[in-house]
Amino acid sequence: MKSNLDKKLIGSLTLGDVIHFAIAVVAFAAIAWIYFYPNDVNGDVLQQHDVMQGIANSQEVNNFEQQTGEKSWWTDALFGGMPTFQIAPSYEGTSYLNPASALYRLGFPQPVSWLFILMLGFFLLMLAFKVKWYYAVLGAIGYAFSSYFFILMGAGHIWKLMVLAYIPPTIAGIVWCYRGKYLGGMAVAALFAALQLASNHVQMTYYSMFLIGALVIAFLVKAIMDKKIGRWCIATACLIVAAALALLANSPNLTLTYKYTQETMRGGHSELTAKGEDAVNAKPTEGGLDKDYITQWSYGKGETFTLLIPNCKGGASIKPEHGENRPLLLSDTPKAEQMSNNGEMGQTEYQALHQFTQYFGDQPMTNGPVYVGALICALFLLGCLIVKGPVKWALLIITIISILLSWGHNMMWLTDWMIDHFPMYNKFRTVSSILVIAEIAMPILAVLGLRELFKEPDGWRKHKVPLMVSFGLCAAICLLSALVPSVFGHFSADEYKGLVATGEIQQYPTIDAAIAAVRGALVSADAWRSLLIVLVGFGVIFAALKGKLNELAAVLIMAGIVLVDMYTVNKRYINADTFTSRYEVPENNYAPRPVDTQILQDKDMNYRVMDLQHFGEAMPSFFHKAVGGYHAAKLSRYNDLINNQIANNNMQVLNMLNTRYIIIDDQTVQRNPGALGNAWFVDSLTYVNTADEEMAFMDNFNPAVSAVADAQFKQQLGEAKAVQPGDTIYETSYAPNHLTYKSHSASGGLAVFSEVYFPWGWKVTVDGKPVEMGRANYVLRALQLPAGDHEIDFKFAPDEVSKTQTWAKIAVIAIYLLLLLAINYAIFGDKFRKKGEEETVLNK
Repeated sequence: MKSNLDKKLIGSLTLGDVIHFAIAVVAFAAIAWIYFYPNDVNGDVLQQHDVMQGIANSQEVNNFEQQTGEKSWWTDALFGGMPTFQIAPSYEGTSYLNPASALYRLGFPQPVSWLFILMLGFFLLMLAFKVKWYYAVLGAIGYAFSSYFFILMGAGHIWKLMVLAYIPPTIAGIVWCYRGKYLGGMAVAALFAALQLASNHVQMTYYSMFLIGALVIAFLVKAIMDKKIGRWCIATACLIVAAALALLANSPNLTLTYKYTQETMRGGHSELTAKGEDAVNAKPTEGGLDKDYITQWSYGKGETFTLLIPNCKGGASIKPEHGENRPLLLSDTPKAEQMSNNGEMGQTEYQALHQFTQYFGDQPMTNGPVYVGALICALFLLGCLIVKGPVKWALLIITIISILLSWGHNMMWLTDWMIDHFPMYNKFRTVSSILVIAEIAMPILAVLGLRELFKEPDGWRKHKVPLMVSFGLCAAICLLSALVPSVFGHFSADEYKGLVATGEIQQYPTIDAAIAAVRGALVSADAWRSLLIVLVGFGVIFAALKGKLNELAAVLIMAGIVLVDMYTVNKRYINADTFTSRYEVPENNYAPRPVDTQILQDKDMNYRVMDLQHFGEAMPSFFHKAVGGYHAAKLSRYNDLINNQIANNNMQVLNMLNTRYIIIDDQTVQRNPGALGNAWFVDSLTYVNTADEEMAFMDNFNPAVSAVADAQFKQQLGEAKAVQPGDTIYETSYAPNHLTYKSHSASGGLAVFSEVYFPWGWKVTVDGKPVEMGRANYVLRALQLPAGDHEIDFKFAPDEVSKTQTWAKIAVIAIYLLLLLAINYAIFGDKFRKKGEEETVLNK
């Protein structure tokens, strides 16, 4: 039987390789389908919060494309109008990657396909490290079932999830390259890097470069040690080509995103230095996000132990259920109900527990902890102690760095340095998510450590001490946490201070003790649970080292332990309650409220709506052209307008935005008689030299007759002229990317449009002749129009879209050709392959 499995089929590929790969793929598919059963079979829907927001934001442009077949890169659905580059990005050239993506997912539906490719990608990565297939299965399960990924599924952070699924196979291609499989490694790295970039979550790709950089340095050190620097240079050159192809394949999205980012909160900057007239000798802020915004979601130092004990900070604040986020309250816990029923807690205290969530960590709130698995943690520590070579040190160091950076404002000296000195670090918020680096590195080193342990004929004698130390340390932490759950910090420090400050503590004199008891029970229960997993895992290893189990059985049993452990934890965050029956999902995902139905009776083509109750949410954008909205990369100028004018209830600013309706609540809407319409002529124009002066001017002005503009637009806007009786300008057609107007003016003058100004992409013509628009009133478009009757045309058609599409198509085709060449070489390349060509530069 062994000889049959070792029989070569093509190149170095044996029958055993094919069978083992097939077993793994079938196992991954079965696990993915079973986890989501029966909801996957029933076709039930995950109504994730972020996905619903994306649907709302893209509703206008999607409807427009369905009706006309034309793609719009601009929408008026949120924040008065903004590009869709980070709302509904879709490019013809990049779409050539879709067949490869569909094949890789085997056509499985969501969310089954998400879990499947998380496992498959990491399986490929571990094969690249030359571990046996069953070790790779263990690593794949450990990675894919990291709790963070299921939390992302529930929240709807699908772009982020897809990138995290494509990062491991990208690294696999890199590892293959440094093993001497240049062509195959380059092809795999190019394909999955392209898919990763197409998934459009630059932050996760950026974080992955930390790990990739550490590994490349490790490979360099090993190559120098082995005196094979030439091979390292060849591999690096191949990977540069792969990176170039991946970047070119995504050049439309990357080019537009980079350029767009300069105008947003993410990469641009506010020109304001102070509010209103208080600006004196101030300087503009630097580009990038505000430090408080960057570090708002920072992992706590004690919270780091969630890697080992999931509920060491109480778990989650909310849980998605049937399209809504349900708060996870202390009163919902079995311990609280038990204490209430047994009389250990009064009804007053029990009712007070409705004010507190189960989570008590450093973040404002969370959908759940980052848990990589108790057994994975123990094996990771083992790998740190017994694996040799630069790769071990790269994985260990980068894991530590990711943990330290995840602490954000809890280690501000390091965060400050990264924000101020490390390229692009200040473009991303939620620093806690950098723990994804640890989530990749820890399972890799865990598997390499286990392989090293079992590789020795007498592994127990040689590695007894490291084994005892690694598992013993994890067990000791779990035991201490179980016996003294407050070891990770006070259970109610911030909330207790709040009760004291408001005087409510007098109503609940024993509430602090009740909170401590309930949260302590959450920590203790999971600590005992993790302790059991660590001990069972140690028992399996001990049995194998003593000859009671063979290597294959021991590794697969540990894979089963990891699966059961992670499976049951993740069911806290994604289970049947998370899904909504497909029959209960409203048509088009959103059901209109009475106020929406009322407003939609107004068939005028272009006006805006302000929803006071849901201003910072995406839902109104599904039905209306909203003054507010939700997007993490809104235009920085519009953000300034919200903070300095709209938040201060400046009705004149709402009027200039053509805000016709103001929603008070779900039942009440008011029509605003002061809305100025789509365009108007003004009598006066005041030029100012700074953004502060421009914003201050709008504190007290009448936009119907006057306007303010930065002096840089003097050439485009000229001077305003007194409006004459009969001067008119009105909109004649509306599409999100194409607006037309007609004007009549006796002497010409300055026209202001209630549309958001954007510095590039808009093509403007008057009577068919190109003109350059200017900016007025901080955010609006304006034009100097000559006397007489004229037709004005605004069309949003960024040149970058057409310029980059061809390059993207060529790059994707090149990637496919590279894959075909790699496959051809694998099949027919034996006669060209030199002896020893595929020897690894990694530690074996």
